[in-house]
Amino acid sequence: MDKIQYQGRFLELRATASGWEYCARVNDAAAAMIFARTPDGSILLVEEFRPPIGAQSICFPAGLCGDQGPEKEATAARRELLEETGYEAGEIELLFRGPSSPGLSSEQIAFYLATDLRRLHVGGGVDGENIIVHEIAESEIESWLAQQMQAGKSIDPRVYTGLYFLQRGLDKV
Repeated sequence: MDKIQYQGRFLELRATASGWEYCARVNDAAAAMIFARTPDGSILLVEEFRPPIGAQSICFPAGLCGDQGPEKEATAARRELLEETGYEAGEIELLFRGPSSPGLSSEQIAFYLATDLRRLHVGGGVDGENIIVHEIAESEIESWLAQQMQAGKSIDPRVYTGLYFLQRGLDKV
């Protein structure tokens, strides 16, 4: 059994018998990330300040599953997409799931493809999240991301995973 070194409200720092230290979520929540393209062909990304890296970070919409009580991953994916971007998904499909950072955390993340999007509101998150929604034309996404990096913003590497799936046209079948 791993030894808990520290427990906060959301995270624990644990150590294995061999001395490996890692983080675990207190509520054992998984996470969901949503790859989505708007009906006009723009890629949906979100931006928010992330305290651990001290910078604005650009990513696909994502969030914890079940952090407010029992919730299925697909339900959480739909909720996070709507909260963060203002878009509702007509369909949501699980692409794959895996560890978010296997050397640091026990957290698992499920990646979803959202299709048949419909805009319900402007997005921006909940509870003071202060999320900026970006709708970037697919033809401009690479140069836009490069400009954001030059401006000092952090690009979550999973953005490129999402672009791989979207550029394969999986959301257009």
